[in-house]
Amino acid sequence: MQRRDFLALGGLGLGGLMVPSLFGRAIAAEELLTTLDVAVKKRLADAALGAATGAGASYCDVRIGRYLRQFVMTREDKVQNVVNAESTGVGVRVIADGAWGFAATNTLTEDGVAQAARQAAAIAKANAKIQTEPVRLAPVRGVGEVSWRTPIRKNAMEVPLKDKVDLLLGVNAAALQAGADFVNSTLFLVNEQKYFASTDGSYIDQDVHRIWAPMTVTAIDKASGKFRTREGLSAPMGMGYEYLDGDPAQKFVSPNGVVNYGLSYDMREDAVAAARQAREKLAAPSVEPGRYDLVLDPSHTWLTIHESVGHPLELDRVLGYEANYAGTSFATLDKREERFQYGSELVNIFADKTQPGSLGAVGYDDEGVATKRWDLISNGRLVDYQTIRDQAHILGKSESDGCCYADSWSSVQFQRMPNVSLAAGRTPLSVAQMIRDVENGIYIVGDGSFSIDQQRYNAQFGGQLFYEIKNGEITRMIEDVAYQIRTPEFWNACSAICDESDYRLGGSFFDGKGQPSQVSAVSHGSATARFDGINVINTARSLG
Repeated sequence: MQRRDFLALGGLGLGGLMVPSLFGRAIAAEELLTTLDVAVKKRLADAALGAATGAGASYCDVRIGRYLRQFVMTREDKVQNVVNAESTGVGVRVIADGAWGFAATNTLTEDGVAQAARQAAAIAKANAKIQTEPVRLAPVRGVGEVSWRTPIRKNAMEVPLKDKVDLLLGVNAAALQAGADFVNSTLFLVNEQKYFASTDGSYIDQDVHRIWAPMTVTAIDKASGKFRTREGLSAPMGMGYEYLDGDPAQKFVSPNGVVNYGLSYDMREDAVAAARQAREKLAAPSVEPGRYDLVLDPSHTWLTIHESVGHPLELDRVLGYEANYAGTSFATLDKREERFQYGSELVNIFADKTQPGSLGAVGYDDEGVATKRWDLISNGRLVDYQTIRDQAHILGKSESDGCCYADSWSSVQFQRMPNVSLAAGRTPLSVAQMIRDVENGIYIVGDGSFSIDQQRYNAQFGGQLFYEIKNGEITRMIEDVAYQIRTPEFWNACSAICDESDYRLGGSFFDGKGQPSQVSAVSHGSATARFDGINVINTARSLG
């Protein structure tokens, strides 16, 4: 679990005290199954659009959002917290006199949204007095009345709370029986009911579902007081409760027997493995610092992709618009013009808001732009960035890339990372075959702590499980591993990528950006990949 995830979930563990400020009001579980009538939403949207144009806006979009969340948190044999939360309201964004204005309200009446629209227009006109250039929007053709739904088989909100508690407590019991001393497990369920309307002629109703089942398993050596943990190897997904059905066809077993998961997760099986591996960590020797060839499992690689490719290719960072909050980027516009060698010729990285099962999958973004897939790095060369409607002209594009998002009806939408993924290798290659060619390496599974500089150039990454590779064989577990990179050097060291049969998604539920900060959910896919000659350091406080 990353620091941002820990902070978000940790706050919820404190009696749910942070829920009103983070996620809206607490509600009864039955309310998680209700929706707003589409006809009502269209009537509210039309009231806002009419009020905005009547106040002098040349463009207006309206987002009516209902954000539902459920958290079930357990530790060992106890339920620590159950939280059902809902936040509903309307955000209105306009262009007037060539400038943006935004206002929001939770008064769901025609008068209430009209007042917000007029306020947004007044703010835009005030902004125009100090703005040097007018906003330029890439064109969007209105799509009329359309809808999109996450293709789920089982709505997680409909599953009885008892079943969820039984699942988590059963997971905890299995981990304790397998040798764990402590274990906590959580279900985090999200349903975003989003309605978008604009003066371009779109009325888009979307129903988005996401699920995450994190856990932490701890083993203690009572003689020394030493302890080790292993986080769950699940990925947060854009799926329903069917993700937890443990489909054996979605298992990925490494050459040394470590089980990882694709579009289905066996939480109990992973908890048992985590208990055994956490205890194995207690006796694992510390890594010898030096240069190694790294074999990185997709459960690890997603975070490296996120930090060293996803963020630096956000155009607002590149342009310096996003600078205060870990912003800016080394991947400046001149590098696109020169087709900068970002990685080896094997490296093909694409953005995609349509990937099934991914956290970022939607039919339309929060500007009403239909989502798509496009290339960011092709054969190792930087070819593109991520843009939204008011950025597209900067790159000479005729349309937005459809990656605009707001985390709430009360937040203004802005450019957010789509799913950014490393394409699988084109030549058949299994993980076992990849490892057979490694003389001195480390196999890394799962994500860990990380640090990276503001320009996304220098970084350091840890993991969950580390295995020594000698002369083509995995020999033993090791500990205290972190590797250091300079982004272009690292990606140019990519010497092999497994084929499509090994491709899997990882991701983050809480990717932070902006001031005031917003969070978004985003996935990153890859197959197992090899990187040669990477500097590894020892993170232990003491080698004794």
